[in-house]
Amino acid sequence: MIDSKLKKGLGRGLSSLLGDSENKIEKNMADIKDLVRNKFQPRKLFSKESLEELTNSIKEQGIIQPIVVRPDKSGEGKYEIIAGERRWLAAQNAGIHEVPIIILEIDDGKSLELAIVENVQRQDLTAIEEADSYQKLINDFNYNHEKLSKFVGKSRSYIANSLRLLQLPKEVITMVQEGVLSAGHARSLINLNNSVEIAKKIIQKKLSVRQAEILARQLRDKKFKLVSKKDANVLDLQKELEAKMGLNVTINNKKNNSGIISFEYKDLEQLDKLVNIIKKNY
Repeated sequence: MIDSKLKKGLGRGLSSLLGDSENKIEKNMADIKDLVRNKFQPRKLFSKESLEELTNSIKEQGIIQPIVVRPDKSGEGKYEIIAGERRWLAAQNAGIHEVPIIILEIDDGKSLELAIVENVQRQDLTAIEEADSYQKLINDFNYNHEKLSKFVGKSRSYIANSLRLLQLPKEVITMVQEGVLSAGHARSLINLNNSVEIAKKIIQKKLSVRQAEILARQLRDKKFKLVSKKDANVLDLQKELEAKMGLNVTINNKKNNSGIISFEYKDLEQLDKLVNIIKKNY
C-alpha cells in the first residue's frame, strides 16, 4: 500500500490515479543532471514569466513538492521525469544541484497517464496540448471518450470539443499554441473552409469569442443557402463521399449532367491519402 503521507506528496491527480496499487515507490534525492525529459510529456511550451517566478520561489524556499520520476532505460542511475519538469527547469535556473524525487516503477502507458493528469488538473496545458494528449491516449492506449471523461474528471462533451480542435488547419492550431487565438475563438472556426483567413480577421479586428461565433454562423448559413439549391441526390452522394474519405467534397453538377467534383485536403497527409485511393481504384 502507498504510504498516506507520500501519497499526499504526489498531488491530487497522481495519487488518485495510482490509488492503492502495489507500485514500488521510493523517495530520494538525485543529482539534477541525472534527470531527463519525459518522452511522453504533453506540455511543449513553458511560460517564461511563470518559470522565472518559480525559479525565484525555489531560490527562497527550495523545492517543496518532489519531482516524480521513473528509472530511465537509456542509462544506469538516470531517471525520466513523469511529473515536475517545470520544477526541474526552474531548479537548474536557480543553480540547485540536487532535487527531491519520488521514484515509481511504471510502464509507458501509466507514465503518459500521470503526465497528462498532472498537467490537466493544474491547467498547465494549452488547449492544443491537451487535445493532443487525449488523442494519444485514444490512439495508443485504447481510451474512448467515456474513459477519458472519468480519467480527467471532465464531461464527455468537453472531451469531444477539445478533440475537435485538432481538425483545424495547422496554421490555426499554431495560432492557438502561440496564444494569439483562444480555444474559444478556434472552436468557432471548425469546419469552415476559409478558417485561416477568418482567424486572421478575428485577430486583426480583436473580435470577442461571441463576435467570432456570430461571424462563423453567418458564413455557415451563407454556405448552406448555396448548397441547399443542389439536387438532393447530388447532396447525398457528396455526404457519402465525405464520410468515407474524411475530406470535404464538392460536386457541381450541370443541367446536362456534366460537371466538376473537387476534394479539399488540409495537409500533405490528406493529399497522399486521396492520391492512394485514386491509384488503387483506377
